[in-house]
Amino acid sequence: MRILVTGGAGFIGSALIRHVLQTSDHHILNVDVLSYAGNLGSLAQVQGHPNYTFSQTNICDATQIAMHLQQFRPDIIIHLAAESHVDRSIDGPAQFIQTNIVGTYTLLEQSRQYWEGLSSQNKQNFRFHHVSTDEVYGDLGRTDALFTEMTAYNPSSPYSASKASSDHLVRAWHRSYGLPVVLSNCSNNYGPYQFPEKLIPHMLLSALKGQPLPVYGAGDQVRDWLYVDDHVRALIAVATRGRIGETYNIGGKQEKKNLDVVQAICSILEELHLGKPAGLARYSDLITFVEDRPGHDQRYAIDASKITTELGWQAQESFETGLRKTVLWYLENTSWWERILNGAYRLDRLGKQA
Repeated sequence: MRILVTGGAGFIGSALIRHVLQTSDHHILNVDVLSYAGNLGSLAQVQGHPNYTFSQTNICDATQIAMHLQQFRPDIIIHLAAESHVDRSIDGPAQFIQTNIVGTYTLLEQSRQYWEGLSSQNKQNFRFHHVSTDEVYGDLGRTDALFTEMTAYNPSSPYSASKASSDHLVRAWHRSYGLPVVLSNCSNNYGPYQFPEKLIPHMLLSALKGQPLPVYGAGDQVRDWLYVDDHVRALIAVATRGRIGETYNIGGKQEKKNLDVVQAICSILEELHLGKPAGLARYSDLITFVEDRPGHDQRYAIDASKITTELGWQAQESFETGLRKTVLWYLENTSWWERILNGAYRLDRLGKQA
């Protein structure tokens, strides 16, 4: 197949591309604008692969998107491109509206025009897979039932509101125009190659440098954690075998308090007997409680029984095994994250357009 991936230089997108190219003969076109979180270093191992092409393209650019569709002729579009950091969305929501809403609209409309021009057989085989988040559902109380695909939307942040809007657009293009879409909403991802602003790599790298580990409020917010390689397998299952017009929730069944996640990172570092920063007795001594962020959701937790029942997918990694793999990867790949922290990774985007 020919698969167009938007946002393929991001954390989940790059994991998807690496997996597809390593396990299949599919062709990939990676369309990514390379915003601050886009990192071509995450795709170094597939650069030069005969089935891989990259284009530095903004999904809001209708002309460029139309050109890629006509030239690449995708069978599947997996739409991952998004602004995704809650704190950034609170500080500056405009870019989230532009990328997540306007960008998704542009991609949908160009995809519709491309799809309408396909032969009958190719029309039947085409899929538009929109990748979203569990944050569109709002949050849960301690004893509330898990999010299901039927849970009403109740977003709390500019980020989650923009993703909720994009979800509605995708469903509208299916109902109004017949565009063959599938959707997925996932829980918190983690794993190798995640941008250092996210909770796990941020805490890990701060601990290694002996810097404070800031925990919002009392650290009792609960998240369902999903190892990125498990998510990638789910994305492929949904994109290729999911029922048209359906939504699939993807979760790891690994609910953890934020404070427990930070303490688990500290425990693994202690166990590995690394040379601590001078004057530090225990990594956990770095934990610092800070004022909670506005509108902070209390708990996310996904019921993933639909994708398990219909597509046979379930997470393979427990949080404990996945976190250990993640910590070890960051310890063994210091050059990758050091290039982000010192800004050198931004140089990789020069001269990389297709």
